Amino acid sequence: MSEKKSSTSTTRSNFTGKLGFVLAAAGSAVGLGNLWRFPYCAAKYGGGMFLFLYVILALTFGFSLMVAEIAIGRKTKLSAIGAFDKLKAEYYFIGVLASLVPIIITPYYSVIGGWVMKFLWMYITNPVEQIAMTNEQGLTVFEEFISSPVEPLIWFLLFLGITIFIIAIGVEKGIERSSKILMPALVLLVAVVAIYSCTLPGAIDGIKYYMMPNINDLSVKTVLSAMTQLFYSLSLAMGIMITYGSYMKKDINIETSVWQIEIFDTIIAFLAGLAIIPAVFACGSPENLKAGPSLMFIILPQVFTRMRAGRFIAILFFFLVFFAALTSSISLYETCISIIQDKFKQKRTPSIVFSLLICIIIGLLSSLGYGPLSMITFLGMQFLDLFDFISNSVLMPIVAFFTCIFVGYIIKPKTIIHEVESSGNEFKLKSLFTVVIKYIAPILIVIILIASILQAFGKISM
Repeated sequence: MSEKKSSTSTTRSNFTGKLGFVLAAAGSAVGLGNLWRFPYCAAKYGGGMFLFLYVILALTFGFSLMVAEIAIGRKTKLSAIGAFDKLKAEYYFIGVLASLVPIIITPYYSVIGGWVMKFLWMYITNPVEQIAMTNEQGLTVFEEFISSPVEPLIWFLLFLGITIFIIAIGVEKGIERSSKILMPALVLLVAVVAIYSCTLPGAIDGIKYYMMPNINDLSVKTVLSAMTQLFYSLSLAMGIMITYGSYMKKDINIETSVWQIEIFDTIIAFLAGLAIIPAVFACGSPENLKAGPSLMFIILPQVFTRMRAGRFIAILFFFLVFFAALTSSISLYETCISIIQDKFKQKRTPSIVFSLLICIIIGLLSSLGYGPLSMITFLGMQFLDLFDFISNSVLMPIVAFFTCIFVGYIIKPKTIIHEVESSGNEFKLKSLFTVVIKYIAPILIVIILIASILQAFGKISM
């Protein structure tokens, strides 16, 4: 194994300790994937069966891939683009592919973050009934908003500005400190909304659907959806965990840190489903659960109008989603900065500025894609949907597959195991890690990739 020296290694920032690392990494994992995507996927693809499969996959597939990525980052003290090159120069391309993911995701993620801020502001300043209305053309408030040429841009730039402010402070003072505030607040908010949702009259049917696996709901689509959700929920295969691992001190136990991140992340995702699904059963129609991505911005406003204290709950909910979006946006942006620093040997400030320019350019396309640029589509997808498909359905499975092959057969699992145990703690599940990373994960990832491509070309319906 070849290992190159890096000038960046000696000056690299670090998290102050295990708590800071776990909360920051959990903040990265807990985002719109948990608060937005997880509930609608669970609702659409089998409720309790989806939840059961997701937990099993998180404890095996997700655990193994996260351990590998964090260990690669800590061993090399580099972001993805430099880490693979340092370990084995011939496999530099894996780092390049991994680095493309956050560069593509960060702009459109910030656009969606702007949408969340807009709805939060609307609920603060408007009656809840007004936000559930449609205009004379039959457009919902959300559809009218995203088709506007100016307003989505303003909220996109505002969300991006908040992210950059925290990022500019640095790893310890910005990312770590903000995570220590935002993550506990996030848990408290989602717990409050979930408890309220479960106490609504008629919510019991939604609770049963969400928490009780039904064998009749087991299907290929359910399994594929649960596997795909892992990438979103755990921030895997996008270079984030490698970057955060590069900031991790040697005395921190990787194995227990990963368990804590996964437990934290899964609890948030579970509570998010508990906050949304019973409420839709109680105050709307169970059929609305099949609405998919529009569940948050179109269906939930209708649900809030039927709730007692609906406006208060709506404000609380969108504060929650905003916090989640912000923590993930911070990690995505930080990964982009780290990539530029490592690749071009730039200082932090120029890297932040360069990342900002890329983000604004790509974000403009995503923001305008439902308005002035709506006539431009690729495979029937607007810009934001296209960027989402390329990053999440194509690049992430490819990166995850090559990472498994790289760890399983090139540098060998013993390299990762040695790094995990370098903190002085035994890697208790190293046998599970080895089996999953060499045999199980690559097969599952190939299935995900094939299914995603077939879906995009209309061969199957998800």
